Amino acid sequence: MAAEQQRGIRVTQAELLCKDACGYYGNPAWQGFCSKCWRERTRKAEADRQETGPHNDAGSPLTFSKFEEKKNMEKGRKVNTMRRLFWGGPSPPKRPESSEGQVATLKAYQSIEPGDFTSFLKLLRNPSSQRLQSRCTAFLNTMEAYHGLPVQKQSDLVQDFYQNIAVHFSSLSEVQVSQMMEHMEKLIMTRLHKWVFCHDSCDDEVKDLALQRRIRSLNWVTPHMLRVPFPDERAEVVSDPFLPAITAIIEMDAKRAPQDKLTCVCKCSQNVFQALSSSNSEPANADDYLSGLIYVVLKANPPRLHSNMQYVIRFGLPHSLMAGESGYYFTNLCCAVAFIEKLDGPALNLSPEEFEGYMQGRRAPSKRGSERQKMARETQDQLEDLKGRQEKVDQGINALKEQLQHWVQSVKAQIDEVTSQSALAQEEIKAQSEFLQSHSVSTITQADVKDQSVLLLDGQESNNNTCLTEAE
Repeated sequence: MAAEQQRGIRVTQAELLCKDACGYYGNPAWQGFCSKCWRERTRKAEADRQETGPHNDAGSPLTFSKFEEKKNMEKGRKVNTMRRLFWGGPSPPKRPESSEGQVATLKAYQSIEPGDFTSFLKLLRNPSSQRLQSRCTAFLNTMEAYHGLPVQKQSDLVQDFYQNIAVHFSSLSEVQVSQMMEHMEKLIMTRLHKWVFCHDSCDDEVKDLALQRRIRSLNWVTPHMLRVPFPDERAEVVSDPFLPAITAIIEMDAKRAPQDKLTCVCKCSQNVFQALSSSNSEPANADDYLSGLIYVVLKANPPRLHSNMQYVIRFGLPHSLMAGESGYYFTNLCCAVAFIEKLDGPALNLSPEEFEGYMQGRRAPSKRGSERQKMARETQDQLEDLKGRQEKVDQGINALKEQLQHWVQSVKAQIDEVTSQSALAQEEIKAQSEFLQSHSVSTITQADVKDQSVLLLDGQESNNNTCLTEAE
């Protein structure tokens, strides 16, 4: 019962570390060892094989064994030739460079900001960096000339180059050396990507197709089967919360430098943690992260996933894979791919019959949870749509209110203007009427005086006439 309620795919921290207990992260591609321990064991096994090979073949036919021995000697001769062409001798020079120009150049390298690859390239073109630039150019030209070597030999040469070129920055701090080596890795591997990625000497392309078919056959696996904590029913879900992580892991194939591919893995993992935190009220743990990462890989089915992982393993900087955040995330990605390749019924709490039925398409997982999530998403989309429409209506209403207020204010202003003009007109009319009335009264008075004077004159004249008549 407890196993059924367990969250995520449980992997302990000890299972992620190297089998030699060196403290670094191991990897399924190296059979649980870290890159350093794995290379040491591989080289030791090759040396033992070369020492014991001729004695073991003494009593057997020598035709094929001699052919293989001759072939290996030719490969070794090519590798030694490459090293001589690059270093100018059987071993890399280790003379300390203490000139003033070299010290000034190292100080300039020390001032480069993390991730500022452009400034690194500009500084590499300076005359004071001519020896470092010559080493890089010679190594690139030699690697391109011998691109037909087996990919493992090419990996060894690149790793040897990292170790020898790091001596050039030995006076810097450990953090600054790591930053400079990341720039060097990007410079070298951007040029060598087309020669060493998915090389003809390995079966990466075949394994890519097999892994893609495997992931495609597991498209029926649900988050509930992987015990991935998905959003609750009451949570607001607009889209798949793992979509940014899916996009990041798909982008890994477009990058050419191993460090850039690791950056995509880190971005994917960080988005997985963010999705888990937003999907569940409880904080996400390592088990939740691994199950979420498995779900992301199944949903994304990244192109050439195996080749990209092998490319990072073979040509990436050791410190990026053995420790730190990038090492932890990449180790979990390798565990997720190994889990997918070996996925069976018990891992999903299914019986072998049920698992086989799902694989052959005779059964389909219960869609009640997915349908509920789909309905929740559709409802949320509708609510968001209605909310957007309501906001538009509110904006229209507010705009209409503003227009109505402006119209009312303009009408009121016009009314006030007409009223004031009407009052002025009435005052003017009143003044004119008063003026006219006063003017008409004065006119009438003058006419009456004139008439009275005329009458008086007429009366005086008549009296005078009368007096004259009497006098006569």
